[in-house]
Amino acid sequence: MSDVVYVSQVRIERKGGPLRAAYLPGESQPVVYGLHGEIAAHYGIDMNRVKEVHATTIDHVIAALGG
Repeated sequence: MSDVVYVSQVRIERKGGPLRAAYLPGESQPVVYGLHGEIAAHYGIDMNRVKEVHATTIDHVIAALGG
């Protein structure tokens, strides 16, 4: 087995409800995650009660896989 060459230093800060900020290496500003449309509907969340609409973590995973 090879030696570990990288350990990601990521910090997640919950802002309230589905809103959270991820502090990622190489980014000067936090990446904000939240909810939108179909994802909110799937979880039965009323979007009128969501203060900010943002991409979900799954949106970022899919974008990363496409890169």
